[in-house]
Amino acid sequence: MTTETLRRDAEELKPHLIAIRRELHMHPELSLEEFETTRRIRGWLEEAGLEVQTFGLATGLVADITGGAPGPTVALRADIDALPVAEETGLPFASRVPGKMHACGHDFHTASMIGAALLLHRRRERLRGRVRMLFQPAEEVAAGARMMIRAGVLEGVDAILGMHNKPDLPVGTVGIRTGALMASVDRFLIRVTGKGGHGAIPDAVVDPIVAASAIVGALQTVVSRNTSPLDSAVVSVCRFHAGATWNVIPDLAELEGTVRAFDAGVRRRLPEQIRRVAEGVAAGFGASAELVWMEGQHFVNNDPALADLMARAAEELGLRVVEASPTTAGEDFSVYQEHVPGCFIWMGTSGTEEWHHPKFTLHEDALPLSAALFAHAAELALRSLARD
Repeated sequence: MTTETLRRDAEELKPHLIAIRRELHMHPELSLEEFETTRRIRGWLEEAGLEVQTFGLATGLVADITGGAPGPTVALRADIDALPVAEETGLPFASRVPGKMHACGHDFHTASMIGAALLLHRRRERLRGRVRMLFQPAEEVAAGARMMIRAGVLEGVDAILGMHNKPDLPVGTVGIRTGALMASVDRFLIRVTGKGGHGAIPDAVVDPIVAASAIVGALQTVVSRNTSPLDSAVVSVCRFHAGATWNVIPDLAELEGTVRAFDAGVRRRLPEQIRRVAEGVAAGFGASAELVWMEGQHFVNNDPALADLMARAAEELGLRVVEASPTTAGEDFSVYQEHVPGCFIWMGTSGTEEWHHPKFTLHEDALPLSAALFAHAAELALRSLARD
């Protein structure tokens, strides 16, 4: 299949892909609630003649495109869930569900990958192997990838490709990077225990609020003085809770937050560094601190060969390729990469606002470009893996 033909076919699909994207945008569903979204995706795929599987999942689905000759399997992944955000775009196809919105562009991802599936299905006799389309639920709560893996969707898969729209890149531009692209995501809870009492008699208590406040400031040294300047990390306290009334010093204060990193060694050291700071500062006030560490997902770590392949696919389609800027946001695409080689890229969409904003929009001219790119990349990956 020539890239000229592929781009022309993708452009012909553009009205259909726009209609799909807008239908999804008007009817957003939150993580693990994507029942109607799943039904709609199934309908569009089956209408085109694709066979759909659920692997026993309540939401989300899988469609295989089997080629005319045996070979490897490449997966293409789209996430399908929305956010609890009240839309403020004023678009004619704005969300019809109060308090819910596709404010991260997962409707764009889904429509793009449906487009890739339709293009590949038309050319299935030319494929050497199989392309597995993954329409994944619950990315926003970092649960969907693990659910799909437990269900068996990666069995027999040799590589996986995915993308996220990028509002600050223009349509026609893709951002590609070897190695770390998106940060690991971990969560912590620190319980600071003191001795409560009357707010007017502070000398008779051990104030956990004062101790916890000092811990908040001291935690910043975990990055500034315990992490190499050549590395990067984020330690943010996002919740501080203590007490129940205005004149009683409580026994307990709680701090909760997020930790991000791009390096496995840095990530591995952070829990002990945070524990040491919290316990030491609390002890200085006569209080105690307990760290509860909740490990999340790994950082998105792009395979060099697949990153080169994605760049080649984009260039052959006439797209502009730039070095992708990493972000400390997280993505559970990284969970797939713990099992098979993968590459995750930015797709330029000329947006007006960043992800998760109530006025988030994107340019739909990127839909056929994205569909063509992933169809072409899947075919190139099948050929490359077959030679290996």
